[in-house]
Amino acid sequence: MSTTATSRVEAGWLSLFTLAWLAIWTVQLTPLQLLLPLQLDASNADGDWVTGVVWSGIVLSVGGFAGIIAAPAAGRLSDRTRSRWGRRRPWAVGGSLLAAIGLVVTGYARGPWAVGAGWVVVSIGLATASAAFTAMIADQLTEQRGSASAAASSAQAVGIVVGVGAVVLLGLGITESYFVLAGFIAVIGVGTAVLLPDPGPTHVLPVSTQVRPSSLRDPDFLWLLSSRLVVNVGNALGTSLLLFFLLYGVRVPSAEAEDDLLILIVIYTVFVVIASIVAGMISDRTGKRRGLSVIAATVQAVSGLVILFSPTFTMTAVAAAIMGAGYGAYMAVSLAFSTDLLRDPEDHARDLGIVNVSANLGQLLGPLIGAGLVALVGGFWLLFAAAAVLSLAGAVMTLMVRRVRPSPAPLPAPR
Repeated sequence: MSTTATSRVEAGWLSLFTLAWLAIWTVQLTPLQLLLPLQLDASNADGDWVTGVVWSGIVLSVGGFAGIIAAPAAGRLSDRTRSRWGRRRPWAVGGSLLAAIGLVVTGYARGPWAVGAGWVVVSIGLATASAAFTAMIADQLTEQRGSASAAASSAQAVGIVVGVGAVVLLGLGITESYFVLAGFIAVIGVGTAVLLPDPGPTHVLPVSTQVRPSSLRDPDFLWLLSSRLVVNVGNALGTSLLLFFLLYGVRVPSAEAEDDLLILIVIYTVFVVIASIVAGMISDRTGKRRGLSVIAATVQAVSGLVILFSPTFTMTAVAAAIMGAGYGAYMAVSLAFSTDLLRDPEDHARDLGIVNVSANLGQLLGPLIGAGLVALVGGFWLLFAAAAVLSLAGAVMTLMVRRVRPSPAPLPAPR
């Protein structure tokens, strides 16, 4: 079998790749959006709902920092792995199984410290698997990077619906929900890792005396990382505390809050999926990934302004659609853009692990920053104002990227 990257892959490859990301996003975002806030909501005990918001932000952020360390470390080890099972597959399988164990631990946990410890294990496992799966885009694709990135991005939105929908519609308890998620990532994560091809390196192994290019010393790559971080903080400010916003901002009765949250998530999902697929395909056809990323981040900023000026459930639903369109397009195109900026094939997993970290860090700093903003003003207006400002800042950072064409393809391995 050839070890060079292919121009195009079959639908089966994209289907398996999408399914892998569906599992990753489902088990990451269902606890973030629903299960962890329910576990940590202090309002049921003494009426101090702000304390619940703060604990939720702390737990999510601490777990995220663990994943931030794990992603590039696992990616680096994956880049150096040479085994009969491939170099990405062992890390995708191991990360999936570790995440499953962490979910079981979190399901049994009681109290913020125990819940936080379990979530750290989940975050490390998911970061490890994500680094391995993301590297497959740069390893194996040339012409369809936008489409593959769209598959990963759209799976993020669908994963929320799959997870939250299963919990709400099936009436699952918190512990049972974690067990279902653990089984899901164990079966789907491992299964897709085994079935997806994992060819050997597509490049000549570097000689120690050679000077190797590094994406981490490339200003364009660093600007794009910064943009992804800031845009994701803006997105997290607008999405991660939605349950609390419905309960204490819009004043939705507690008996209706979960159903209303599911409605918002479905709306958000539809627009994320459509926007990510369309934007990914357009970016593949035109190659204009920088301009599309800027437009998408700007669209996301509009959603924060909508809620800021009209904090009702109806306008929150409108904002969910706008944010879904902007975020879906941004994540698909910016991920493909980042693969175009990679400098050294020997560091694909490490560099793309850091690309994932930039997004995950934003998603996990967001709840912590958001909790502080809510506590500061005793409400949610500053939260959505900050979401709009940061999204616009991310658009400006993307404009700072000067190199818009892909780096030269790696040399084929010698026969």
